[in-house]
Amino acid sequence: MRKLHLYFRTPPSTDRFIPGDRYVLPAVRKMIKGNKIGGIQKVFINLCKGLDELKVDYDVNLPFKRLKPGEPVIVLGSGRYALKDYSAPNKIIAGIALMTHPSEWPDLFEKYPVATYLQHSEWTRDLYAAHYGADKCGIWPAGIDTKKWSPDSGASKQFDILIYNKIMWNKQETYDKLARPVIAKLEQLGLKHTEIVYSNYKEAEYFDLLNQSKAMVFLCEHESQGFACCEAMSMNIPVFAWNQGWYLDPHLKTDWNEPKPVPASSVPFFDETCGMKFTDPDDFSKKIGDFWENVKAGVYHPRDYILQNLTLEKSARAMLDIVGTVYP
Repeated sequence: MRKLHLYFRTPPSTDRFIPGDRYVLPAVRKMIKGNKIGGIQKVFINLCKGLDELKVDYDVNLPFKRLKPGEPVIVLGSGRYALKDYSAPNKIIAGIALMTHPSEWPDLFEKYPVATYLQHSEWTRDLYAAHYGADKCGIWPAGIDTKKWSPDSGASKQFDILIYNKIMWNKQETYDKLARPVIAKLEQLGLKHTEIVYSNYKEAEYFDLLNQSKAMVFLCEHESQGFACCEAMSMNIPVFAWNQGWYLDPHLKTDWNEPKPVPASSVPFFDETCGMKFTDPDDFSKKIGDFWENVKAGVYHPRDYILQNLTLEKSARAMLDIVGTVYP
């Protein structure tokens, strides 16, 4: 197979307050918060890991001018900078986060030789297909490092429930209306719980809390894949997920002219072996008893779902299938 050319390009840092602070601020942030890897970057890293498992030949961020005709190009960068200065005729397999909505880049397929734009899941693919066309949009789930995110059978379970707070918009209001009633119900049932907040923790902390917890309540409006949730399931943690069912991005009404309502999911990779879903606090109260009884009875096996669907190898093979379609 021809060598793959993978790209993960992010805009260079610029000074924010004083000349030269673009060199200092990242180091300060790293010292304070540790070396964090964002979800978009992890998607790329895990693709590389999967290709390594398959012993596929690839390189990363080769200068565009050095591309040879017919060589496959995969661009999984962040924002428009990912394709800046691209002038090769090679067809591009693009995604996952070059934009947050297709209206931000309506002429993507005219500006560049993009063969397909990828999204992780069906509902997000449908959102992009409504703008770009169904023939131009595909699905590619990212792989989970199941060796790294594996359960420790000897771990002490100090918490019944880990609450994963990824509320994205109207945070305080949504927290008051959703999370507080959820917490009150857990306390009423005598379930010991703790909470972790998206983007406010180190990965090792999340890993340790998963090992210390029997189950997780996942609070997020919607997800294209839900990496953290999938990592929890890889550690065989049953999930009780808030899944209100609709696209709630606040820009929807003013900027995107999107037909409404748009169906969405907070757990697009999930089935009855992984846990349960609820739509609102009342639904949570009705179902939490059944969920917890199932947890205690060992009904759920979320790691099996991940192993069957979202391993590094399966994800890499899915990408190779896409490459084979674009570059037969």
